[in-house]
Amino acid sequence: MSDIAQLESTILQDIAAASDEAALEAVRVAALGKSGSVSALLKTLGTMTPDERKAKGPAINGLKDAVNAALAARRDALKNAALDARLNTETLDVTLPVRESPAETGRIHPISQVIDELTAIFADMGFAVAEGPDIETDDYNFTKLNFPEGHPAREMHDTFYFNPKPDGSRLLLRTHTSPVQVRTMLAQKPPIRVIIPGRTYRSDSDQTHTPMFHQVEGLVIDKGSHLGHLKWILAEFCKAFFEVDNVKMRFRPSFFPFTEPSLEVDIQCRRDKGEIRFGEGEDWLEILGCGMVHPNVLRNCGLDPDEYQGFAWGMGIDRIAMLKYGMPDLRPFFEADMRWISHYGFRPLDFPTLAGGLSS
Repeated sequence: MSDIAQLESTILQDIAAASDEAALEAVRVAALGKSGSVSALLKTLGTMTPDERKAKGPAINGLKDAVNAALAARRDALKNAALDARLNTETLDVTLPVRESPAETGRIHPISQVIDELTAIFADMGFAVAEGPDIETDDYNFTKLNFPEGHPAREMHDTFYFNPKPDGSRLLLRTHTSPVQVRTMLAQKPPIRVIIPGRTYRSDSDQTHTPMFHQVEGLVIDKGSHLGHLKWILAEFCKAFFEVDNVKMRFRPSFFPFTEPSLEVDIQCRRDKGEIRFGEGEDWLEILGCGMVHPNVLRNCGLDPDEYQGFAWGMGIDRIAMLKYGMPDLRPFFEADMRWISHYGFRPLDFPTLAGGLSS
């Protein structure tokens, strides 16, 4: 019995002296491993007589239990010591600035901002917003808009077409938002007063063109609308959008299949050191196209051109965003560079209003 007591004392001293998990595991293996000292004693129980087993068994099993208990206690002590050391080394500097909330760090893309600005301006004039699908039929995108067969805009190198259907017809990505004008005239009776912002697609890509871009078009249909109304709407829009008190506009004859007469619109500006300022100067910059809706388009949409007339206009959202906010290159609009977004983007809760300023 004195040998068992001696062995227990030695093992418990080794356990208490173990300085880390590795040392403690070495003591455990030496005592309770396959060839350990305690395991050797446990093996002798099978060779003892019943009387010997009755006498020595409790002491040997008590040794095993005492060693296991000591190992568990020492393991917990080492873990607590390691945790205390880690807590002492890992401190929090409470003087660091508080991180900004997502609402402060996030930014609205300039395209979305400009669409909101357009909506605010035209809503004040009584316009509703109309939308339509990006994937269109040839009929809505071209035929009903008075594009004749063989027109260059119908060519493969100008338009993204889908594979032909079994009947030979082909869907396409709309090349302008004008199909929504058609859908609006087919769906409701005049008077009509809508703007149509959205994505458009053309097979064109260089420094000043992208395969996908954004347009906004406007449409007014009633019995008495004329070019004077169109000129007033466009002048009021340019003053509100560019946030200037006065602006001169120049209307030049042009041609579009869906309007007659058709006009290109230039806006007064001043070019100085790479900057463009509106409402001043003696230079001119083309900004949009417009005209009176062609009688054929009215007929194609079920309206009598002898009873109704109207006007329409269209401009590139990307282009007017660049002009207003001084963006020199079109390509970053589509690159998702967070540095660019942080520089030109807008805070999510800064809604554009006519009263508070569109870009304030």
